[in-house]
Amino acid sequence: MSEVTSFAERTKASLRETLLEAATGLLAEHGQAGLRMADVAAAAGVSRQTVYNEFGNKTALVEAIALRTTAEFLDGIRTRFESAADLLAGIHRAVVYTIEHGREHQLVSAALTTRAGEDLLPLLTTKGAPVLAAASELGATHYREIEPRLDQPAAELLAETVTRLVLSHLVLPTHSATEAAGLVCAAVAPLIDHHLSTME
Repeated sequence: MSEVTSFAERTKASLRETLLEAATGLLAEHGQAGLRMADVAAAAGVSRQTVYNEFGNKTALVEAIALRTTAEFLDGIRTRFESAADLLAGIHRAVVYTIEHGREHQLVSAALTTRAGEDLLPLLTTKGAPVLAAASELGATHYREIEPRLDQPAAELLAETVTRLVLSHLVLPTHSATEAAGLVCAAVAPLIDHHLSTME
């Protein structure tokens, strides 16, 4: 790869990140219905056409923001698993992080608590398939790294169950993050024990 090509790719990545950062703030403030490509362009200091060239339309921009936000959470979850003593401890730490970070995160918090952000809530619920898939896939990978006795189907089932429970606690916050993590672990511990016993 030439230096010119490498520079061009870095510049494009930097532009995309700048646009996503600007759009995230506006999306949290105004919701999807109130998000305008012209406002994103103005906040990023570029032309409106530049935003359209990068994302095509508002729907694609919002999807890109959702995937970027999901990636941020997955990085945090990965870190929690890397230092966990065992599978259940890793799940507990990941759940606490996800709920605490979700309640503090600009975009997620807006979706959960503001009128403007109400139209973002489906990204975590009825239109949350990409988030569910990404989190479940990463979870299954971590589960098998920590507990190699789990086969792939068992790890995938466990990861999807945990992800669905976490999303439920995030959307309907009736417990602290630590309490929610305890409830999630209590729910999945028998599943883990069952699958491990059948593998012996």
